[in-house]
Amino acid sequence: MFENLFNIEKELLNRIIQTVLIIVGIWLINKLSVRFLYRGNSEEMRKQYHLRKFIEYTTFFIGLLIIGNLWVSNFQSVTTFLGLLSAGIAIALKDIFVNIAGWAFIYLRKPFDVGDRIQIGDVKGDVIDLRLFQFSLLEIGNWVDADQSTGRVIHVPNGKVFTDAQANYSIGFNYIWNEQVIYITLKSDFKKAKAILLDVLNTHLKDELKLAEKEFLRAKHEHLIVYKQFTPMIFTDITERGIQLSMRYLCNPKKRRMMAHTIIESILERLGPEDNIRIAYPTSTVLLHQDQVHPANQPGKSEDIPI
Repeated sequence: MFENLFNIEKELLNRIIQTVLIIVGIWLINKLSVRFLYRGNSEEMRKQYHLRKFIEYTTFFIGLLIIGNLWVSNFQSVTTFLGLLSAGIAIALKDIFVNIAGWAFIYLRKPFDVGDRIQIGDVKGDVIDLRLFQFSLLEIGNWVDADQSTGRVIHVPNGKVFTDAQANYSIGFNYIWNEQVIYITLKSDFKKAKAILLDVLNTHLKDELKLAEKEFLRAKHEHLIVYKQFTPMIFTDITERGIQLSMRYLCNPKKRRMMAHTIIESILERLGPEDNIRIAYPTSTVLLHQDQVHPANQPGKSEDIPI
């Protein structure tokens, strides 16, 4: 009896030691792969990231199979083990199963990738990590004006890709149309104002337009994106505030606020010396009236009223 008990304890100890060695081996492989991969050029960081993730998931899966077969000796085959594991996840852990399916969908269908700027549901940000159960975004917008970072990292369950609409700022044609509006008075020389705005846009966007055109030529072979005009445009309208001049131009989504800032500063510098162009802005007038008290209403006084 004691001999059998000793054999059981010895077998249990051997399994524990083997399990620890397997876990340590997987950990070492992952650490060495990170050091080896990140010696390359920083321009290939996206490829390095995916290769590192592939190694992590592969070693985890292989380690899970080895440890499973080590401890669960009643299974007839690895297929039986995987079948029971999948069935248990599907029935008892529905959300986790959906997130794993979402992870597979993200990697196979690629609606977005690390480095892309996306919006999913009400959340916007730059994708900084893709994991088995969730992906992470560096948030933009919210209480910060324009599309600039708030500094918060938001973790989104992978299953959201099946339920929420996704907008990708980066995939396909890596530029967006941005619009800025200024108002001038009705007496202003709007034609001259339009010429100045167009000159400002062409000056600041000259290099960006060349890059956008190259990007479009590349992207049109992959997606049905058709633009007949890349150059900036000015649209005119009359509103209650005056003449509305809408500037529409292509810009990199991650440079949107800085580009808008630079353009507005140049416009203010150019329109300032112009005598026949005035920027319109809403104004309001407050009239204060002091009520006069009629002598007849004053206490202690009376007034004769003719009949």
